[in-house]
Amino acid sequence: MGYTEWFEKHANKHKQIVTKLREQNKTLEEIIEYFHFENMVKNENDFCPLYAKNKKCHEMEHLNCYMCACPNFRFSDVGVQQGEKTKYSYCSVNSKNGRAGVYGKAIHQDCSKCTIPHHEEYISKHFSREWKEMMQNCKKF
Repeated sequence: MGYTEWFEKHANKHKQIVTKLREQNKTLEEIIEYFHFENMVKNENDFCPLYAKNKKCHEMEHLNCYMCACPNFRFSDVGVQQGEKTKYSYCSVNSKNGRAGVYGKAIHQDCSKCTIPHHEEYISKHFSREWKEMMQNCKKF
């Protein structure tokens, strides 16, 4: 599955959950709180493939999955040639906790050590009920 396909599928899953919560008249704070890792594993097991293993994508105590991506992540399914390799993704702010992972002839951004978009303070600051709105720049490679 390419980045674009994942992006669209994830946006739809996110929208379904937020719509359900809005129908329950949840506040902004309650919606964000609902996306705590432990709650999502229990109540939304198909939101992330790691949930089936009760595994976090980032090792942090209070992981919030509302963004489940980063607005600073940039991707292209076609990629850009860099010598003999093709770069498919990168961090637009060049986070000190990220790195370019080289996998054969492919270069992909490795965000596994960066936890910024999984903190509630960051989510509240960039909050939108529309996940695609928060992530709109990701496809601008």
